[in-house]
Amino acid sequence: MFAAAFGIGTKNQKGEWLEVYFPRPMLSPNSMMIENIIKNTSYRQGNQSIELSQSATSALIRSLEDRNQTEVLEIFSASESTIVLTILEFDSTVQTPQEAYLKLQLLSCRMVLPNTINLENIFGCLPNVVWTNAGPIDPEEIEEAMMIARSEGKNLEISSVDKFPKMTNYVVPKGVRIAHSARVRLGAFLGEGTTVMHEGFVNFNAGTIGPNMVEGRISQGVTVESGTDLGGSASTAGTLSGGGNVVITIGKDCLISANAGTGIPLGDRCTIEAGLYITPGAIIQVLDENRVMIKQVKARELAGQSDMLFIRNSATGVIECRTNRSAIELNPVLHENN
Repeated sequence: MFAAAFGIGTKNQKGEWLEVYFPRPMLSPNSMMIENIIKNTSYRQGNQSIELSQSATSALIRSLEDRNQTEVLEIFSASESTIVLTILEFDSTVQTPQEAYLKLQLLSCRMVLPNTINLENIFGCLPNVVWTNAGPIDPEEIEEAMMIARSEGKNLEISSVDKFPKMTNYVVPKGVRIAHSARVRLGAFLGEGTTVMHEGFVNFNAGTIGPNMVEGRISQGVTVESGTDLGGSASTAGTLSGGGNVVITIGKDCLISANAGTGIPLGDRCTIEAGLYITPGAIIQVLDENRVMIKQVKARELAGQSDMLFIRNSATGVIECRTNRSAIELNPVLHENN
């Protein structure tokens, strides 16, 4: 079995799931857990979501030996919310909102790395939701909710209308700093020691191995290795909205300076000067240690290489690639997040 989790969530007035909170998802649950699930629920095989009855919940609480999971069930059973058990026997195409939310929380709980699980069709399964201070609301029901709130002398605060919620409403990873929580989507992977500043952004199925400083944008599918700094408004090319098929990875101890960016993967100890965006088709002059040009290539031919310094020659306007003699080192004081 690939994964399983007990959760509670929100449905719209039609009884359709808008979102599900899975606080302690299980990756590759052991045979005893699987046996107890089969014994006490209607589950037999395949990818499935089951709404648990009160009797099934009580039976699971009595039979499970995993204290983490029994605590989840005990807390949830004290409320009037429907408890849902989502089981993924296979890591296959996403079919339901429950499956989508389980996979996104596996990522944000650091149980799987970006680009290692199947997220195909996730946009088709995630409903658009109005995220408010009163909880998630179906867009078709928001006007009524606003009128009711006003009639009670309350103001319904809407933070966003989106398929993805912010990560911190579901998962708060250990040892991170997030200056503006709305800029980190559920499904982001933030390694311990990562700092995301106010203008930093991390999409789902993307993130940092940690420790890292993020003041720029980490697009969907992009991973950043430890010790790397994305400067203010720096950007990385993802695979959505016209992006290419090449998954961008940035190695260790790199610096993507302010307003710079990359559309090619980078190895370790690479630097891109401020304001310079390296597109795959950009013409690059490669210089030796004596600043003599040894070849001229398209940037994609340098993909994944280490110790590169990209600058634009102020006299000629040509993009040059030189040996990066001084790798950056993150300030340890800024990454003491515990």
